[in-house]
Amino acid sequence: MTSDVRTLPTGFGRLWTAQTVSSLGDGVTHAALPLLALVLTRDPMALAVVTAAGTLPWLLFGVLGGALVDRWDRRRTMWIADAARAVLLAVPAAAAALDVLSIPLLAAVAFLLGLGGLFFDTAATAYLPDLLGRDPALLERANSRLRGAQTAASGFAGPPAGSALLALGRSVPLLADAVSFALSALLVRSLPAVPRPVPQARESLLRQARAGASYVFRDRLLLGLALRPAVGNIAFCAVETVLALFAHDRLGTGTLGFGLLLTAEATGGLLGAGIASFLGRRLGTGAALTCTAAVEGLAVLGLAVAPDPYAAGLALAVCGAAMGATMVLGPSLRQAVVPAHLMGRVASTSRMLGMCAAPFGAFLGGWLATAYDVRAPLHAAAGLLLVMTAVTATMTGNRRVEAALRAATQAGDPARPESREPVQLGAV
Repeated sequence: MTSDVRTLPTGFGRLWTAQTVSSLGDGVTHAALPLLALVLTRDPMALAVVTAAGTLPWLLFGVLGGALVDRWDRRRTMWIADAARAVLLAVPAAAAALDVLSIPLLAAVAFLLGLGGLFFDTAATAYLPDLLGRDPALLERANSRLRGAQTAASGFAGPPAGSALLALGRSVPLLADAVSFALSALLVRSLPAVPRPVPQARESLLRQARAGASYVFRDRLLLGLALRPAVGNIAFCAVETVLALFAHDRLGTGTLGFGLLLTAEATGGLLGAGIASFLGRRLGTGAALTCTAAVEGLAVLGLAVAPDPYAAGLALAVCGAAMGATMVLGPSLRQAVVPAHLMGRVASTSRMLGMCAAPFGAFLGGWLATAYDVRAPLHAAAGLLLVMTAVTATMTGNRRVEAALRAATQAGDPARPESREPVQLGAV
């Protein structure tokens, strides 16, 4: 992708602010919900139910949600989703204040928050390329800023704030997140309107959802972009399942040391998001994606053989940087080449593949650690990531990326359903 001297439109600043504020609230709730559940029960299965409930909407409604977003006005979908989540959080906040909070209520809230997140995230992914005129360079810059702000807000500032607010009262972090959603909704509602895709022939929702999924699986570039996070989630969830145990038993870290390891990974993520556009310009987007995939695998291998917490922290920082760059380059490329009328379904299909893969990674990590050794999941994850790099290298190579970008440019108005055919499987 080539550089562009154009500046991001004013509307992007409001979208960035809205998502940053919302991410801060997400970080607060991410820390507060498990702690609230821990106050109510010590049953590990009950705690797992609360955690899993937030991911279920993607597993159950991911593709259908994308089809709905492609039918609806994206800006309206975003602000209504955030407004609904603001109102929703008032329920557990009131229950906490009245001392009637329960695990089933927390699980239901986590599920509905996840459902709202499905619609907001999918609509935001589809809205951004329309706001930026589907310009590849602007999309990379915008996603870099969004990803960096999200990491800083939800990874650094939010969790400590959630823990601190919980000390003031059980309802306080929930109310803080509700305020963040309300502010985000107001900002999103003020965003500029963008042209809506030309309505499709009246088809059933299920048929439209299948068409979106089929579009991903028939296009080697999009399939490669979807496989990266799906396989990556298996590997990284296997690592996360045993990371605390590995840090304690093999690296000799305590609670503070483990927190510093996670901070190192998040710091790397910020760096990676910041240099993603530079890597794309220097190497080409396809080659950059292959390099970041290889670095992820090698970094996890380095973590597996790390002799002390310092080496482990360095490995996690390098892995985080590669992941941060990937999360900018991959979505930016997808937004640049996918027609507007399919963007919601393609984005949600790709996200759903990643979410479905995560439980397999957690099971794999637990089984390997039990059957062999706590380092075994890390070695397996590294091998999986390196194999995935080899498999997807040609699927997302520079030649295929350039061909897809040319096809999108020649299509003219990507919002017109008849304007672009999928990149053929053999295209390079």
